[in-house]
Amino acid sequence: MADDHDALPEQRPSLGSLAFNAQPQPLHIAGTQALHPQLFARLAQCESAEQARDTFARHMQLSFGPPPAADDAPGAEPPRWKSSYLRLLQGWGLDANGAAGAALKRWVESRFGLASAFHGVTLAAYPPLERHRYLEQRAGGQFHNHSLWQQLDLLFEFCQWMLARFALMGPGPHVTLWRGSNRLEEQLVSGTLRQRHCVLRLNNLVSFSRSREQAGCFGDWVLQAEVPLVKLLLVPGLINTRSLDGESEVLALGGDYAVEVGYAG
Repeated sequence: MADDHDALPEQRPSLGSLAFNAQPQPLHIAGTQALHPQLFARLAQCESAEQARDTFARHMQLSFGPPPAADDAPGAEPPRWKSSYLRLLQGWGLDANGAAGAALKRWVESRFGLASAFHGVTLAAYPPLERHRYLEQRAGGQFHNHSLWQQLDLLFEFCQWMLARFALMGPGPHVTLWRGSNRLEEQLVSGTLRQRHCVLRLNNLVSFSRSREQAGCFGDWVLQAEVPLVKLLLVPGLINTRSLDGESEVLALGGDYAVEVGYAG
């Protein structure tokens, strides 16, 4: 019989598993805070969420350039800044299955090892034309540069810092969120939709709403999930932008979720 010295180290549950959701563990992107020590030193001195948002915005502007221009009119910022994290979030809000969505899903794959399961179509089925479109958008130059990945890394770390410091989504470790959809059948892992309680495999990055009423605008089915705070990338009030605040949208890492489902309306 093996003694304690021979015991195998305890393995962390997979980020996309039900076990992780039940007992979430802190998530950090290695090296991000070490590369930006001044930002987190200044954040530590902030006494309000508003001060922290301003501090983050100033740091991002100084480190990565000015925010993107609203259009290509005379006086607009140089094209290289169109790949800023703000433009990417705005693109997601307009079409999560467009080029911006492909870039964000690729970032999640790179940083967290969660493969994208859906981009306009279910990617597991490997439809040649549609999957080629996803891969083409994922590798496209508009949102494909090292600077953008650093910005998203900082956004995630800042989100986690704000959730811990100012409890933007409550005390945690979970927050109740809702999601509307017309394609839940394709995501079933176990159970049935008519049983109300089932397990769904959500895409590697998904949008949730803060209320059931808001979620019901986006599909015939509404799912309710307990989402770990450590899996949140963007929440209302996190940054100084209105790109997603109008619908109180929350972006979260996906994977398997035990959910309660019902008809919208």
